[in-house]
Amino acid sequence: MSTLQNKIDFAVVMRVKHANPNGDPLNGNRPRTDYGGFGEITDVCLKRKLRDRLLESGQAIFVQSDDRKVDGETSLRNRAESVTNGLGKEPFKKAANKDATAKLACAKWYDVRAFGQVFAFASGADAGGVSIPIRGPVTIQSAFSLEPVAITSTQITKSVSGEGDGTKRGSDTMGMKHRVDGGIYRTFGSINPQLSERTGFSDADAQTLKSVLPRLFENDASSARPDGSMEVLTVVWWQHNCKAGQYSSAKVHGSLTVAADGSISIAELEGLKAEVISGF
Repeated sequence: MSTLQNKIDFAVVMRVKHANPNGDPLNGNRPRTDYGGFGEITDVCLKRKLRDRLLESGQAIFVQSDDRKVDGETSLRNRAESVTNGLGKEPFKKAANKDATAKLACAKWYDVRAFGQVFAFASGADAGGVSIPIRGPVTIQSAFSLEPVAITSTQITKSVSGEGDGTKRGSDTMGMKHRVDGGIYRTFGSINPQLSERTGFSDADAQTLKSVLPRLFENDASSARPDGSMEVLTVVWWQHNCKAGQYSSAKVHGSLTVAADGSISIAELEGLKAEVISGF
């Protein structure tokens, strides 16, 4: 299978309504915002959702979340060491297998050949205290809201039966819940053909990514993000006619204008067509 032949840029426009799109654990799990009050969904959070959607679509994923594991492995190390493919009993433990290990990992797991990964080796005679860095061709930016967001915080409690005959009721404070009342967010990404040559990321892989972007929040509901509160409105997909790209990613991304209601307009770039895909 040939690797990606054309540079690709993409954008995703999202709507958040009464949800916590990405809580900050260092700030009481309040929705992330920058210093200007604009809402933020980190690139790490977005890639987690992409990995989950890809896993659901049947792709082999290396970094699986604990509640969605499909192979029973208890750690990333165990998952890596469970794959040998004729490289010996433990190819991911020996630095001597560096190139072969990187190739094997990229061939096995979609997220490794897409986003990259670092496989660390412990110090020792066989390992040598080195690691294998794999740089992936797919990059995605953090998503930011178009306008500063309003955050509502609610104290939540539960009432439980007290001791004895159960006629006494007690109140037990659980903490706080936070939500963004409403906002339009957008993020941008790019796929680099030169890096695709190193990981084996193919045109078919790009089409797979394209197919899951509109479904980013499918099966992602939780107490913080009830069903329907997170929605992909539009995916914009630009496929260049060469590996280097007809225009810089900055210029391509800058051609997209998103209005406060989530509607979009795209400035025409000669020779580069934008494909607009509705959200799921």
